[in-house]
Amino acid sequence: MTATEQLPLAGIRIIDFTQVMMGPVATQVLADYGADVIKIERPGTGDLSRTSFPNDPAGLTGPVYCSLNRNKRSVVLDMRKGEDKAAVLRLLETADVVVNNFRAGVMERMGFGYEELAKRNPGLIYAVGTGFGLTGPYSHKGGQDVLAQAMSGVMARRADPSLPLCVYSTTFADYSAGMHLVQGVLLALLQRQKTGRGQRLSVSLLDSMLAAQTQEAAAHLMRGREVNWGAMPLTGVFETADGALVMVGAFKADPIGDIGKALGLPSLSEDARFTTHALQVENKAALHQIFRERFKSDTTANWLARLEQQDLLCAPVLTLGEALADEQATINGMVIECDGRIERVRVVGSPIHLEDAPVAIRVPPADLGQHTAEVLAEIESPRIRAAG
Repeated sequence: MTATEQLPLAGIRIIDFTQVMMGPVATQVLADYGADVIKIERPGTGDLSRTSFPNDPAGLTGPVYCSLNRNKRSVVLDMRKGEDKAAVLRLLETADVVVNNFRAGVMERMGFGYEELAKRNPGLIYAVGTGFGLTGPYSHKGGQDVLAQAMSGVMARRADPSLPLCVYSTTFADYSAGMHLVQGVLLALLQRQKTGRGQRLSVSLLDSMLAAQTQEAAAHLMRGREVNWGAMPLTGVFETADGALVMVGAFKADPIGDIGKALGLPSLSEDARFTTHALQVENKAALHQIFRERFKSDTTANWLARLEQQDLLCAPVLTLGEALADEQATINGMVIECDGRIERVRVVGSPIHLEDAPVAIRVPPADLGQHTAEVLAEIESPRIRAAG
């Protein structure tokens, strides 16, 4: 048995209609752990993320596409052509899972709705990623990460309410929903082992963002109170003489006393403005002004050493480049690479570390339609099942 055949999802075939991020980040996880993911792309352009950097030299595949589409096979088929549509239907008859993140009604108009496919393949798991849900007033609205941030309450919640509203700079909703989509597929595969039946499952950007706020939502629903961990009075981001750090004054018997010791301000906990949590909240602006002035007087490394000596939670504020180059990221195997067709592919690895199933790039991010002939030949010989 080959190393690929020993991966946990080896033998599972996934037909992947997804593009951009929410869907591809999900199917990449499944591909990393052995599933044969066949990515169906439109002629000419393929996944929209292929050209996310329009000024790239000719022939290069966009880094965003590379980041989400390793270990998949690319097939180009035109759904407007009867023979191509028939080929997709034959593929779907051999599949364990089909995944799409189109707007409501698109798969049905192409003839690939759940009811139609379930008749042909009763064991098929039909996974759908949407913006806002399969039904309801927003079901036909285009889903997108920033919209989900806005409509879930995430965007309105800030550590400092005086700051202007802004877009979160990482695609938090897409990634979160993609991981929930992975969970849904795995749960449905486990249930199929018990029942022999497939099923439809769905995940939305909106629901994922609401679920991410589970603590805050429960506080609102049950007590009508606001919980904002970023706004806690002993927590904050502070500039130093040569950078910045974050400090979390929590999970301690006397956090302000320990902070005072670390900052060389032993009388801080005796200041009448800060003797209780309620007073710290009330006088947060004055407290943070003291923190800012003090942290500015020394380097990040020195302050981290002093804070850690008091067993206070703290960390330097790193750029993405610094984080990727950090020794811990290297030890964790969080940068993986391989030779692509034209250039070296270097992307973030999997955060899931299975000792018996290490993630590697078995199939580099494919050229558009690179595997079309190979996959179409397989459906003419249905016993052939690629392992990825």
